[in-house]
Amino acid sequence: MRRATVSAMANAHSHAFQIDLRGAGERSVSGADDFWSWRTEMYRLAASHDPASMHAVGERVYGQMAAAGYGEVGEFHYVHHQPDGRPYEDPNAIAIALAQAALARGLEVVLLPAAYHRAGPGLEPNAGQLRFCDPDVETFLARVDGLRAWAQPHPGVSVGIAAHSVRAVPADWIAAIAEYADRHQLVRHVHACEQRRELAECRAEHGCSPIELLERCNFLGRRTSVVHAIHVHERDIELLAASGSIVISCPTTEGNLGDGYLPALRYRDAGVRLAIGTDSQVRVDPFEELRELETGARREGQTRFALLAAADGDLWGQIAANGRASLGLHGPAAEIEVDLDHPDLAGVAGADLPLALATCASAGVVARAARGARR
Repeated sequence: MRRATVSAMANAHSHAFQIDLRGAGERSVSGADDFWSWRTEMYRLAASHDPASMHAVGERVYGQMAAAGYGEVGEFHYVHHQPDGRPYEDPNAIAIALAQAALARGLEVVLLPAAYHRAGPGLEPNAGQLRFCDPDVETFLARVDGLRAWAQPHPGVSVGIAAHSVRAVPADWIAAIAEYADRHQLVRHVHACEQRRELAECRAEHGCSPIELLERCNFLGRRTSVVHAIHVHERDIELLAASGSIVISCPTTEGNLGDGYLPALRYRDAGVRLAIGTDSQVRVDPFEELRELETGARREGQTRFALLAAADGDLWGQIAANGRASLGLHGPAAEIEVDLDHPDLAGVAGADLPLALATCASAGVVARAARGARR
């Protein structure tokens, strides 16, 4: 078997437990299903887990990630408490279970505990959201303090911080989370601009777009990642570019949920860095995510000069590096070996391998999973 060594891909956005929405998440509820009806099944699934079952599903999905060519994962974690909202004896029990699962499967993990407080502007959390929520931002930040203390002696585990979305927390929480992240030099993540309804609700509450609200709350910056960022206008893109924020695209999930198309060429032209994530785990294959990102950009512009060409032919390497930056991992990348005799790559000239990784490869080409670079 002929092999080549390349950087492992960084999975910058994961909800591990959502792998069990495969199939179940496609059940029709009303004949007019959308993102909001899909959430009902997600709430049901979230309610079924405890720390032990979350560890088990984590091992399963993280094993798939490692085998598929991912070397690091950012776990955007919001299932914090017991189903009725009461904290576990260890308030970080589920987050710790996920970290241990990732380590067991050889992945470096960055835990991104996500703040959640409400069902939307002026709305109390519904029953399915109770275990996500904290009563105030101080309680949430105290739990992040505890998780950081737990992670400190565990090589391969880092902790960042997240606001779930501008729907799930009020503006003063967003500002407090940004200040905490700055004080402790942590990466910070947030879902934003995934659905048009989210934009309408944000404008009704705050008189601006979600990206403008994040800028107003000092949340944007070079350690900031905005997940999805699909429905944006020119001012949003200007703010993301000027702040140095990273946009994390999750093409297979966004396609599955009918979210829309990432305006990839507009981000390219503005100099906004892009990373990828598996999000709902509808597919666990970084090659497929990358190909969807590239071909979506080509369709958008009806051109073959898209992201791959702008990355000097190494879109895999560029997106992997951006993903590690998104997770605050700046040391040497983990590496994988790919099988040059696999049908996806057979006949590809060595000089063209980076081009093939972004356009015609799949997880099946991975001959040796990621190793090394554990900090």
